[in-house]
Amino acid sequence: MDKQIQQLVEMGATVAQARAALQKHKDVMQAAERIFDGSFDHLLDADGDVTMESSETPRPTPKPRMMTPDEDEDAGDMMGEDDEEDDGGDFDYYDSDDDVKPDRDGSHANADPYAGIFFSKDRREEVIEVEEEPDAALVLDVNEEATLMTQGQWMKGCPEGSEQSFLFSLYHELGEGECRCPHGCGESIIRQKRDFFPLFRTFSTYVKHLQNIVPRTCAKCRKQFCFACGEPVDPKQAPSADPSDCLFHCPKLQGVMLGVGLTMLEKMFIDQTQELSHSTLNTKGGKRRNADPIPVVADPDDDDDDEIYYAPVTHGKKAKLGTGYAGDVREDTSGQIEALAAQRAKDEKLAKLLANIRVYLPSVRRSGGPKTSDYLVHPTALAHLRRRFNFVSSQLLRNDSLADMSDRSVLYIELFDWLETISCHEALASMMAMPIMVVTSVKTVPSKRSPRGSPRVRERTTIYEGSSGPRELLEAIVIQAQAAVKGLEGPKLNEPVAEMTEEEKRMTSDEKGKAKDTGRTQSEENAKMLKFCQRIIDTADAIDRSLAETKGDAFLQRLRASLPKIPGSAEQSASGVRAGNTEADTVKAYVEWANRVRFEYCDLTIPMSEAPGQGNDDESPHYKFFYNNEARMLANADIPKRSLAIAKELAVLTTNLPVDWNSSIFLRVDESRVDVIKVLITGPEGTPYYNGCYLFDVFLGPSYNQSPPSVKYMTTNGGKFRFNPNLYADGKVCLSLLGTWQGPGWVSGKSTLLQVLISIQSMILCEEPYLNEPGWAQSGGTPQSRAYSANVRRMVVKTAMLGNLKNPPEPFEDVIRTHFRLKAKSIMAQLDQWLAIDDGKPITDGGYGGLLKNPTGAGSSNGFQADVDELKRLLTQLQTEDHAAR
Repeated sequence: MDKQIQQLVEMGATVAQARAALQKHKDVMQAAERIFDGSFDHLLDADGDVTMESSETPRPTPKPRMMTPDEDEDAGDMMGEDDEEDDGGDFDYYDSDDDVKPDRDGSHANADPYAGIFFSKDRREEVIEVEEEPDAALVLDVNEEATLMTQGQWMKGCPEGSEQSFLFSLYHELGEGECRCPHGCGESIIRQKRDFFPLFRTFSTYVKHLQNIVPRTCAKCRKQFCFACGEPVDPKQAPSADPSDCLFHCPKLQGVMLGVGLTMLEKMFIDQTQELSHSTLNTKGGKRRNADPIPVVADPDDDDDDEIYYAPVTHGKKAKLGTGYAGDVREDTSGQIEALAAQRAKDEKLAKLLANIRVYLPSVRRSGGPKTSDYLVHPTALAHLRRRFNFVSSQLLRNDSLADMSDRSVLYIELFDWLETISCHEALASMMAMPIMVVTSVKTVPSKRSPRGSPRVRERTTIYEGSSGPRELLEAIVIQAQAAVKGLEGPKLNEPVAEMTEEEKRMTSDEKGKAKDTGRTQSEENAKMLKFCQRIIDTADAIDRSLAETKGDAFLQRLRASLPKIPGSAEQSASGVRAGNTEADTVKAYVEWANRVRFEYCDLTIPMSEAPGQGNDDESPHYKFFYNNEARMLANADIPKRSLAIAKELAVLTTNLPVDWNSSIFLRVDESRVDVIKVLITGPEGTPYYNGCYLFDVFLGPSYNQSPPSVKYMTTNGGKFRFNPNLYADGKVCLSLLGTWQGPGWVSGKSTLLQVLISIQSMILCEEPYLNEPGWAQSGGTPQSRAYSANVRRMVVKTAMLGNLKNPPEPFEDVIRTHFRLKAKSIMAQLDQWLAIDDGKPITDGGYGGLLKNPTGAGSSNGFQADVDELKRLLTQLQTEDHAAR
């Protein structure tokens, strides 16, 4: 038992815990699992040493034991048969190689064996991870020196107790275990870490090394066996022409190869990210990379640290993307071509490594037929995929730029191949729906003294929290791809469809399966983008088909219910959105609703019976839109560069419009003309525009994106009110990005409509609009500025609040009513505050007459009180409707 105790102590348990666990569970792996699930946390060593899982936040109850779905039947082969303390059959976050089979006989058609599993992101795990100084060794068969993977490296990033036990077992078995000849001759070979755990410079060297050492011939009986599993190799099997076939002999080989390969992948990805972040510190104009992680050293004060941990995930607001409307800043775009070339080289290197490792990923659909290890998946394979592959894939899938992904297609297509392969295997498919456990904090634990001469050991308390799973992350990209495809299709032609002749029908039949000729030209760049977008959509469809086959329809339905919704879907109706009982609940409901409805397609055309100019030969549709004439002139236009620019724009807008309780942007695109857009911005908190609804018409003209979009402000009280020095009563929007104001202008190919909208939201709808006029820029806090803001508040209540609520502009009626209904209580308190600080002056048109420059005196008959009272009455009605609907 002493050796077994030592194994458990090396893994991180105390001696007391190890003894108690081994007395109750004779098998060391079963004992390890029980220790990791917290069953022995109450035990201390005789000298008072703390328990293995010490934490600042003690848990009131032990963690539930991580169980595999098939533990009742098959787990005894690896985990022992002691099951007296079964936790009721619940299993969580682990999927074994013999997963629960979906019911295919129809007797339980509505049953879902995975109900309640894999989908909750409300998880938080705290574990102590160990680091040792790695050793180096010369590997003779390939004549290369390599760093040897330590146990801490091998197990880092795994918060699951059951997975930890499998990882620990395989590491010690292949790193120092004895491999006996299976033919009974008594010969044995001691395995060493240099056999299975060397980290070479390339994965191909590691593969070559394993090909050299895995097939063994016993020195005594001269019979063959596998050095990894110790099982005999059938001599009747003809030698394969492919020397790598020996690496598919057993699941243990599979587990260690994926572990080592994905460690190399993880390191390469982090190294590339560090190089990118360092190079961009002193480079202006570089492309933004939201997806890239920023690795941090866990203990900055420890000079000996060489382990990189991932920076905690943050969920704050995104940085504002808008460029201001004043100033003389110019963007430096030098070095971008070199940076793109360097990124492409890194992507190709990463994609090549991914492709080389994917060869050894379990796949029953392998070209040439499945191998032994494709059926018998080792549990550590899933563990490494969930930790190391998920880290890399999640960072890549969080990229919010479809154009950037398309430019890096060599890497992303390989990533999609991985996701499809994983989803096709029953033992791995569940991880597509399982939340990814990400590091949120790392804290150094004071280490115990190591014996003199032994390697230094460091411990860190790492906290993991659940985040979006791979399929959920992919769905956000799918939504972007679908929007881009819609943009690439261009305006739908309104040509009459003539009856085909018999000869034409025969020609159509003969050409079945060939690409459809749309009559539109398509540039090479457009075709590349379209092909890439279709690949994204096809990948998601393939994953869903595989999940239905391997996990059942109920599993897939629950997964789809948790995914981000396609903009404009029927599921996004606001009718079921209710204000919560508390302010926090209401804020949450509002943000969730706004996220669902921020981007939608709709019909913005005017029915032919109501359209002006009836009887003309031109049958192009009319639009409820300021730029109707311009849109009709481009009804049948085919401009490839413009189509590509719009496709990229739509891809970004679908998932990146900012929404928040304090201010949001909603966008509606005509379903047949994606260049016809309407925008609604709610005023930001802390400004005289707060909670008002401001409508803009946007048209992406014939030279878009070479030139900026056309933007018209529509909330003007019939052209009477000027809400801001940069928002004229006639609807003109003064902004440098639009070329209507001084300062940094539109940059062809780089500037976006999203930048324009956020600039309006953050820089025009600002705290002191009086200062937006250049001549008054230094007048902050003056009586003139305060009087200007007071007048804006009166205009906002009359037009942007009361006017829009009484007569909601199309197509935002549902958005406006829901906005005011959910925020009714907050807005009424805001109105009381505005009324209390009102200067009593009569409302003006927002011009710069003498009234605003001489804000002395006060009055009480300016109509503001009446507008507030009427608005409160309407808000109360909305609240009543909300309560009645509950």
